[in-house]
Amino acid sequence: MYAPTSTKSPRSGPTSGDDSDDFGGLTDFDGAGEILRAWGNGLRPDPDLTVSEWADRHRMLSGRASAEPGRYRTVRTPYMREIMDRLSPGDPTQRIVFMKAAQVGATEAGNNWIGFAIHQAPGPMLAVQPTVELAKRNSRQRIDPLIEESPELRERIKPARSRDAGNTMLSKEFAGGILIMTGANSAVGLRSTPARYIFLDEVDAYPASADEEGDPVTLAEARSLTFAHRRKVFLVSTPTIRGLSRIEREFEASDQRRFHVPCPYCGAMQWLKFDRLRWQKGRPETAEYHCEGCETPIAEHHKTAMLEAGEWRATTTAADPTTVGYHLSALYSPIGWLSWERIVRSWEAAQGSDEAIKAFRNTILGETWVETGEAPDWQRLYDRREAWKPGTVPAGGLFLTAGADVQKDRIEVDVWAWGRGLESWLVDHLVIEGGPGDPACWQELTDLLGRTWEHASGQPMTLARLAIDSGFETSAVYAWARKVGFAQVAPVKGVEGFARTSPVTGPSYVDATVAGKRLRRGARLWTVATSTFKAETYRFLRQERPTAEERAEGAVFPPGTIHLPDWADSEWLKQLTAEQLVTVRTRRGFSRLEWQKLRERNEALDTRVYARAAAWILGADRWPEARWADLEGQLGVAANGNPDVGTATTGPKASRPAPRRRTVHSSYMR
Repeated sequence: MYAPTSTKSPRSGPTSGDDSDDFGGLTDFDGAGEILRAWGNGLRPDPDLTVSEWADRHRMLSGRASAEPGRYRTVRTPYMREIMDRLSPGDPTQRIVFMKAAQVGATEAGNNWIGFAIHQAPGPMLAVQPTVELAKRNSRQRIDPLIEESPELRERIKPARSRDAGNTMLSKEFAGGILIMTGANSAVGLRSTPARYIFLDEVDAYPASADEEGDPVTLAEARSLTFAHRRKVFLVSTPTIRGLSRIEREFEASDQRRFHVPCPYCGAMQWLKFDRLRWQKGRPETAEYHCEGCETPIAEHHKTAMLEAGEWRATTTAADPTTVGYHLSALYSPIGWLSWERIVRSWEAAQGSDEAIKAFRNTILGETWVETGEAPDWQRLYDRREAWKPGTVPAGGLFLTAGADVQKDRIEVDVWAWGRGLESWLVDHLVIEGGPGDPACWQELTDLLGRTWEHASGQPMTLARLAIDSGFETSAVYAWARKVGFAQVAPVKGVEGFARTSPVTGPSYVDATVAGKRLRRGARLWTVATSTFKAETYRFLRQERPTAEERAEGAVFPPGTIHLPDWADSEWLKQLTAEQLVTVRTRRGFSRLEWQKLRERNEALDTRVYARAAAWILGADRWPEARWADLEGQLGVAANGNPDVGTATTGPKASRPAPRRRTVHSSYMR
C-alpha cells in the first residue's frame, strides 16, 4: 500500500512550492502537477470580464476578414456593447435575439463571443450557418483568422497541421471545451453534442427542416437544455418575409429593444427611422435626419457622438424574461461604413422594382417584406390579353423554356418565351394524352424537345430547357429524363416555403428504380422553392402597364411583364390564378405564410413555375449584358426587340430540323 511521505493535511490546500508538499505526498507520481492544475481550473468561477472588455483587450482583426484590420474597438460600434455583454457568463440572460441590417458588425460580435469563450469561459459551443458549405467558408474566412491573430487563442488551439491537434475545418478543440461548426441543413451536425453556447447566424436563411427531422433552430437549442441557466443562445439574422421570418418571430416574442440616440440640438432621445431621413429629390448628398423632438435637420457628422451617447431601451415586455431582443437598421452604421447618402441612393435605385425594394427593406432597414399574395383577377387578365400569331414567338422573346406537369391521364406543358428583364410571353399550351403509364405519351414529350417555334424575325427556335415535375410517378419521370439526357431536361421537385439564398438548388443525384431495377447513377434533380416563383408571378401579373398612347411615344413594359395571348381561355386563366397566399397560425401561436388553392385545378400556375425554374437553371437571372446582346444577334433583333432587317443569323439551335408533328393536342384553347 502506498504510504504518504508527509504528515501535512491535504485540506490545507496548495499554497506555494512543490505540489507534492502541498498535498501531503499524495501527489508523488508523474503528472500530478497537471492533474492538480486541471482540478483547480475546474473549480475556478467564470470570470468577471465581459465579452466587450475581452474584445477590446485581446481581439485583433485580420486583413483577411475585416475592412478595418487592427485592434478591435467596441467604441466603433457602441450599439454592440450591450449585446456582447449579454453574452457574458455574469449576465442572467439566456437568449439574445438580434434582428438587424446587413454589415452592422453582428458577425464580428459573435466571433468576439467565440474568442471570449475559448479564452475565459471554456465550454462546448455550437456555431450554425445556413449550410455546411457556408460553415466551412466561415471557418476559413472568419474563425481561422480569429485564432491566428489572437495570441491567447493560438496558445489554446493547436495548429491544424500538428498531430492529434483536434483542429479541423469544422471543429476546434481547446482546454475545457470544443467549438463545433455545422450547417442548419445537417441534422447530424445539430444533434452531435451538448452545447453550453449556441451561435445561430442568419437564421432566416435556414431550411424549414434539417434532413426532414424538424426545425433546425429547435434542434440546435435542444443541445443547450442540460446547461439550464448557464446556457447562452445568440440568434442573429437579417429578416426576410413577414410571417415566415424566424428572426422577426423571435424578436416579437422578446422585449423589442431599440437603440435610442440623443438629438445634438435638443437632446431628445429617439430611435432612427427611415421616414425621418429627408433629402432633395434626385440629390442623395443632401440627406439629413430630422429630429422627432425639434424637427432640426441633423447632419451625418453628428452620428459618432450620437452613437456614443446612445442606449438600448425596451419597448415592450418579453414573454420570456430570460430573452432579450434587439433591432438595428443601417441608419446607425458608423461613419466610413454605409452612409445616409448611399442609403438614399439605394432607395432611389430600387424604385420600380419590388425585388429591389424587398432587398432594401431586408438588408438596409432590417425589416421584413410583406408579400401581398392576392391572386390577380382572372377577368382583368382576360381583358388584357394580346394578339399575336398562334404558335409564334414575339420579337422580345430570346429563348424558350417549358414546364411540364405530370397528371394521372395526361402531361400538360406550357411553353414560355423570355426576354430582357425576365419579360415573358406564353407561346404554346399542349396537352399530351395518355399519362405516365403510356409509352406513347413519353415519346410525344420527347418529340416536343426537337420541335421548333417561329420567331418574329423568321428564325426557328427550340426549347432551351424543359423542367418536369417529379412529384407524381417519380421513377417514370427519372427514367424518361435519363433516356433523353439532362442537357435539355431538368426533373424538378417543388418544396414549400420561400428561399432566401436561392429559389432553385441542385442538381443532386438521386437513385431511381424502374421495374425493380436499381440504377447505378441517379437522376439529376433540382429542388424548387415554389412559393418564391408563385409570389413573383403574381407580382408581375399585377404590374401597371403603359397605355397604347404611352407605348406609341416610346414607353416600354416594366421588367417582368407577363404577356398572355388572346387564345388563352378563361379556364387556363383561372388555373393561373388558382392559389392565394394566406397567413395561418401554428399550434404554438406563431404566424406563417401558406399557399392555398382557391379551386382544384392549378396546372397553369404549376407549369409557369416550372418554366420559370428552367429559366433560372439556364442562368437567365445572372446573365450579363453581353449574353443578352448575343441572343439578340442570333435572332436578328435590335435591343428593343424589333426585327433587325438585313441581319443574317441563325436562331438558337436553328440548325436542327423540325420533326414531324405527333398527335400532340395544341388547339391554342380557342
